[in-house]
Amino acid sequence: MKNKPELTSFDLHLLAMGLMLCDHICLALMPDRLWMTCAGRLAFPIFAFLVAEGFVRTRSRARYARRLLVFALVSEVPFDLLAAGRPVYPLRQNVLWTFLIALGCMQLLEWAKSDPRPAARFVLSAGAVLGGFLAGTAFMVDYFGPGVWTVLVFYFFRGDGWRQRLGQLLCLLFLNGWLLAGQTVLPGGLALPIQAFAVLALPFIWLYRGRQGPHGRAVRWLFYGFYPAHLLVLAGSRWLFCFR
Repeated sequence: MKNKPELTSFDLHLLAMGLMLCDHICLALMPDRLWMTCAGRLAFPIFAFLVAEGFVRTRSRARYARRLLVFALVSEVPFDLLAAGRPVYPLRQNVLWTFLIALGCMQLLEWAKSDPRPAARFVLSAGAVLGGFLAGTAFMVDYFGPGVWTVLVFYFFRGDGWRQRLGQLLCLLFLNGWLLAGQTVLPGGLALPIQAFAVLALPFIWLYRGRQGPHGRAVRWLFYGFYPAHLLVLAGSRWLFCFR
């Protein structure tokens, strides 16, 4: 169908950035705006999908990992300033570390696929999945082990068939409605974990048809640079409002 709605990778990046900004504005300046937090829950699954898609499609996984590493290092102080109000906060690491762990897991899974020994494939695959969860939790990265698994969900259930979409839906419900469940809202008297709103990212992800949209070095640096830049601006804004 020629007029079938579609979102490119570029569109999904912009959408996720906007939702993340909404969530972080709420965190920094408007903590009473619960709707902003609910909207912000959609950002992480979209980014997780894009990381899994980027891993499969990139020309150089090593360069992809290096870029993530550089910006994870650059973003740590801005993240700590916003999350804890101080430049060093060892109890939580920014989300780019989550994605780096997930990249390592996916690379192990790729190596497992090419191993001709069934026992070795099983051990390496199980080690990648379990190890990713434990690493995400032990290093206290954003979204912890379930965050790493969110990326792996989109790696395992890549495609637009009904089975893949059902797998994505069930896994996100499990991860966000149970493992990451915390604060709740009460729509119509029903207690619902705020994190469960993350599942609403799937309809937007399902509009992706494999097209990249506008791209190039400038676009890539915009997407990477937005993360530490907006964290730093919001942390500074909160400091100014608190001490003016």
